[in-house]
Amino acid sequence: MIKVYFNDEEKFIEEGTTVFDLIDDAQKTNFMVCQIDAQIKELRFKLTEKNNNCHIKLIGLENIEAGKAYEATLRYVIAMAFFNLYKGVDIRFSYNVSRSIFCQVLTPNFHLSKHTDSIIAEVDRLIKANLAIERVTVSIDEAKEIYKKYQHLDKLEILKYRPEKTVHLYKCDNYYDYMHSYMLPSTGCLKEYVIKPYSPGIIIQYPRYELDAQIPEFIEETTYGKTLKNSYTWNIKTKLQTIVDINHYVEQNNIVDFIQMCEAKHNQMLTELGTYIENSISNIRLIAIAGPSSSGKTTFCNRLRIELLSRGINPVMISMDDYYLEKDKICQIQKTSIDKLDLEHINCLDIDLFNQNLYDLINGEEVTLPHFNFQTGHRESGRTIKVDENSPIIIEGIHALNERLTSSIPKHQKYKIYIAPQVQINIDDHSPLNTTDIRLIRRIVRDMQFRNSPAAQTIRMWQSVRNGEFKWIYPNQEGANFVFNSALAYELCILRTKALPALREIKPTDPEFLVANRLIKYLKYFRPIDDESAIPTSSLIREFIGGSCFDV
Repeated sequence: MIKVYFNDEEKFIEEGTTVFDLIDDAQKTNFMVCQIDAQIKELRFKLTEKNNNCHIKLIGLENIEAGKAYEATLRYVIAMAFFNLYKGVDIRFSYNVSRSIFCQVLTPNFHLSKHTDSIIAEVDRLIKANLAIERVTVSIDEAKEIYKKYQHLDKLEILKYRPEKTVHLYKCDNYYDYMHSYMLPSTGCLKEYVIKPYSPGIIIQYPRYELDAQIPEFIEETTYGKTLKNSYTWNIKTKLQTIVDINHYVEQNNIVDFIQMCEAKHNQMLTELGTYIENSISNIRLIAIAGPSSSGKTTFCNRLRIELLSRGINPVMISMDDYYLEKDKICQIQKTSIDKLDLEHINCLDIDLFNQNLYDLINGEEVTLPHFNFQTGHRESGRTIKVDENSPIIIEGIHALNERLTSSIPKHQKYKIYIAPQVQINIDDHSPLNTTDIRLIRRIVRDMQFRNSPAAQTIRMWQSVRNGEFKWIYPNQEGANFVFNSALAYELCILRTKALPALREIKPTDPEFLVANRLIKYLKYFRPIDDESAIPTSSLIREFIGGSCFDV
């Protein structure tokens, strides 16, 4: 017998009991994962002598890892529904606009629009049946046979790059699949979801942890959606849809071609953006750039500046950081103490002065800009500038797309740019790469390189960064005139060599282990590119690995 504290209640249980076994039957579908001491675990985790005296807490959809398990399980059930109804039909999931999943059929001449109702009915049936989802461990050879039986041929390819000799799979009512994620204990836990036609496939929505487990309204985002579609089309043309495709480029010693091809895509987007701005330069006085953390904003701003210079346009860059208020002033505004300040809030900026300076500059006045001295925490006088009609002002920052920040400038005189890596690459057909995780990997590498910060520390503060993005960036991304996709298909082959050793230093007992393990799960599949010499010094990825010409 072992002793555990289950929701603070002392219990003596048999070794091998699962956390799921401890939950009352009436409550079994209300929880997604659990926390055992400092670690997040699946509810079907078996307790052993190692867990003696542990504290177990049940977790619902308010937790990010519970949300990820929910989304992965929903993909699993939809894939299972397709297999049950239409064996031989291949599908692929990808992340889409409006915090949703997009599912499309890869099999030619299968018209999903005629079968959507049947798929929805089968998903409903599987969920109402409340079928158990169990994790099993098999050998590589056994996994190959299972994948062949269930026609997961895309998963066979990725097995070649798996360093371990065993494979974890999830079994549900004699169906086997693997989503590279923790899973819920049963199909009945999927209480809320929306599946609806969205040409040429279906859109799948699910409760979001950051929205108090609510399903957000699906909003058609034309510019954003176009960027995702362009990314997907480019991946098809260049045969870069999966990790296996990327590894083929590395293995065939086409590394220089591979890197330069991806960089050429960025160059094309910059050229397209430069043309848009040049054609409308008589109206554009302000270029506002925003994007979530580790999107590559700094390098992008420099490259856009050079692109415009090549067209005879002389942009002027103004730092929003120089408009920070002093902390005692922010305390008065936020009515709180220094240790509780929200330093990402828009009211930390001197909005009135910022608007006045922009207004005066655009109207031909000479302006002395402020300079915020972060060493002293005080604002000082900065450079004095004057801009002409052919000198648009570039601003970049978390609030750059917020209309409140630039209310003195008419909307028709602003050109808004949103930048983020919009990855349309899959581990396999059922498991798309997560854009947020790719930004986190970039941030981990950059923090180690330039801030002497270990991976665990970056992971620890990542949720706070994400909270700020949901609050200040995403609500203002609609209406952007241009979305720049900062992803580079080769980047994880470079980043893995720096990130993997650091992630593997995080111990299983550390709170950051779950996130680290999730990143390791797919980073390990990428073939490494150790020689960075083929990467241009102006490349956006240099912002994270070092060697950027813009750092000089």
